[in-house]
This record gives sequence, C-alpha cells and structure tokens, in this order.
Amino acid sequence: MTDLRLEELSAATIVAVNTLGLKPGQEQFVTPVSYAAAAAVTPAHTAWQRVVLDGTNVVGFIHGHFDPEASQEEFQAALWRINVDAEAQGEGVGTFAVNALIDEARRRGVSKLTVLWERGEDGPEEFFLHIGFVPVGETPYGEVIGAITL
Repeated sequence: MTDLRLEELSAATIVAVNTLGLKPGQEQFVTPVSYAAAAAVTPAHTAWQRVVLDGTNVVGFIHGHFDPEASQEEFQAALWRINVDAEAQGEGVGTFAVNALIDEARRRGVSKLTVLWERGEDGPEEFFLHIGFVPVGETPYGEVIGAITL
C-alpha cells in the first residue's frame, strides 16, 4: 500500500466504509459499549471522520472526536473508531490513519489522545499498544482506556 491518502467521509464514500470487511472474530470489537452510549449524545461538530484510500479503493475509516468540554476526560480527544478492511490489515493502513489523527490532534493543540478497547483474542489491543497507546484506566464497562501523550 503505497498510495494511501485521506479524504473526508462523504456520501460518495460512506457505502464503501459500511462494507469494509472484518477478519473472523473481530466483529465483537467494532464499537466499545462506552462509545455507543456516548455517541447518542455527541454533537456532530466534534467529529473528525476520514476514509483511507489506496488509490481509488476505500481500505479504512477513522473517526476522531474532539470536545474539550466533554465531562469525561477520555472523550475530550479520542480515537473514536478505526476500521481497516480485512484484506488491508497488516499493510500500514491503520498506522497511517492513526498518525493522521495524531497530527490533527497536535494541530488542535491537544496534548493527549485516548482510545477505548475491549481485551480479547482477535481484539485491537496489540495494534493500539504498537502505535504507542498505554493503558491508563478502565471504563465502568470493563473496557481499557488507553492514552498516548503527544
């Protein structure tokens, strides 16, 4: 994957994002409970949503969340969601997307980015640790709160 680029989520790309494939066992880790609950009250202007394209093919999606007024610290600047197509996993797509989110966070003057994940076989923990997130706590639902200092 040498031609990776980001594009804002749009009507032209949302269908492709919704059809990104998962590897067997990953479906249980797509949206942590805490994010699903918080999303119900999240204003749209706090979202930073991008698709990752390899040439003209959508191979990933990342959703960052920036709300310095959020009452829970883990939601003030967060990697809200990342999906990489099963066939593109392990090719640098996720790292490319998270690094772009980190760059956006720095541009906004953010000093710490968080992410939530559930532990388990086939889960995203190894990826988040590889990127540099460090476990700093746990949600009431038992999800790991990870943070990376920028």
